[in-house]
Amino acid sequence: MKILGIESTAHTAGISVIDSKGKILSDYKDMYQTEKGGIIPSEAALHHKKIFPELLKKVLTKVEIKDMDLISFSMGPGLAPSLIQGMNFAKELSKQYKIPLIGVNHILAHLLIGHLFTKAKNPVYVFVSGANTQIISLEDKFFRIFGETLDIGMGNAFDKFGRDVGLGFPSGHKIEQLAKQGKYHELPYVVKGMDLSFSGIITKAVNDYRKGIKKEDLCFSLQETCFAMLTEVAERALAHTNKNEVLLIGGVAANKRLIEMLTTMCNERKAKFYTVPLGYAGDNAAMIGYLGYLQSKNKEYFKEKLDIKPNWRIDQIEINFNV
Repeated sequence: MKILGIESTAHTAGISVIDSKGKILSDYKDMYQTEKGGIIPSEAALHHKKIFPELLKKVLTKVEIKDMDLISFSMGPGLAPSLIQGMNFAKELSKQYKIPLIGVNHILAHLLIGHLFTKAKNPVYVFVSGANTQIISLEDKFFRIFGETLDIGMGNAFDKFGRDVGLGFPSGHKIEQLAKQGKYHELPYVVKGMDLSFSGIITKAVNDYRKGIKKEDLCFSLQETCFAMLTEVAERALAHTNKNEVLLIGGVAANKRLIEMLTTMCNERKAKFYTVPLGYAGDNAAMIGYLGYLQSKNKEYFKEKLDIKPNWRIDQIEINFNV
């Protein structure tokens, strides 16, 4: 069985083909970027609409559309204009080539691609992306959120700081590189129960930059403070669930300092730590195709209405297939 996956929740447009054994046969993506400012939803949507035919052409140099058994696309959560472009493209292909179509949850796809690439069985998931920062665990048939951001996701928080200090978009990698040259400057540490807050930290960092604090020192301090907050909440979730595995996923999972902190915490708790390969930590279409395949085993998923769900939370989904 071959599945065509289509991703379009935010800045990344992606198309991939994955088979039922989890082998990625073809995978291409293109990211909307800006020198100044962040994502402008209407412009990101135009980028996706323009690039999808080009991505499909590249994908089909390695496989043939007639061999596809299923098309899977992101229904949400995400930016509505971007989601619409992915859905429309998926529906057009499904109608033209008479291929069954299924819609999936983007966050759930992030979690489950981790099982494909690692030996994790029943972990506490640390999901850190642009729009999301959540500590998640599967309990019975539902994924439960044990802690999350109360305002903006960590990735978006870093991007906001990057925009305000002239680093462009996206800023995460640039912040990581500058942090290597910095030293600690005190910033607020905001953990409320099991939840996190980043907006005040970013406001303080930007204000301190305008007062003359070095960009490198603020990058270092942002990482140390925000990652320590996240590690604290992840450790509490491990203790509460009595689990012994942590799986780091999402775009921010590429940060080596975050990996280092979580690895140290897991070693101290005698827990196993896993993270997905760099190319599949952030948004990608292979994870969308893989989740579509898993859900296709239960025919009830084909009866769901295919429409975008920009605010679709993972704890709203009953898991009626084998994870």
